[in-house]
Amino acid sequence: MSTAARRRIVLCADDYGISPAVSGAIRELILRRRINATSVMVVAPSFSRSEADTLRQAAGEHAAIGLHLTLSGPFRPLSPHFAPLYRGAFFPLAAMARRALSRALVPALLDAEIAAQLAAFRDFFGRAPDYVDGHQHIHVFPQIGDALLRVVKHAAPQAWLRQCGRAVRKNLEPKGLVLDALSRRLQRLAAARGVPTNPAFAGTYAFRAKADYAKLFPEFLDRLPEGSVVMCHPGKVDAELSRLDPLTDLREREYAFFSDAAFPQLLAAHGVTLA
Repeated sequence: MSTAARRRIVLCADDYGISPAVSGAIRELILRRRINATSVMVVAPSFSRSEADTLRQAAGEHAAIGLHLTLSGPFRPLSPHFAPLYRGAFFPLAAMARRALSRALVPALLDAEIAAQLAAFRDFFGRAPDYVDGHQHIHVFPQIGDALLRVVKHAAPQAWLRQCGRAVRKNLEPKGLVLDALSRRLQRLAAARGVPTNPAFAGTYAFRAKADYAKLFPEFLDRLPEGSVVMCHPGKVDAELSRLDPLTDLREREYAFFSDAAFPQLLAAHGVTLA
């Protein structure tokens, strides 16, 4: 297949900033042009200006840098009055999701926290993010997605918003079905407000110890339209990651997969490109 016939996709590494080892692995993959986007957690306790500076240099003009909106524990808010909190931090994902689905969150407090994270991104990088998505997909939930659209429209008008609806729905995995349904709503709202979104999404899988990422990844590319997003979580494990997140060893498995010499040939064989 010729290069001209390939579909360009966005291969996005989530969680930049969660720990030094994860950030270093993501920068390496960007420098080697094995991924072409990463989403930054500005609330992560170890994220630093030096990590922002080295990411900006690594990304150059060939990789996008987005905001990874974070509203779940164990991370802490940047705005001074955010509620509800659990021991000074955001509630865990399930508890936040329940509150969003029942519309129990306070819109003004969501707006303030999202604005604070966007302002922190601008402070670190000297500009608005290229796009916005959410840690643990929290941004696709009602109330949160509504607030994000309100704030992004004014604070980052050139940014696009990641929606998580799949191009191919060939399994009944519950997580994917929920994301599909919530993303359809988010897409409608974004279109009505003139905020662009990606046409399709892939990359979700059950984070089980025996997951075969090398087998799963080609399935993510199946029938993806031009401009689609494939989410990934490459990284290396350090003490900070182990303290903050249960997703550890699988990150190293993904990192090894993208680092392998065969990866560019796999993309070409499936008719996609990152360039």
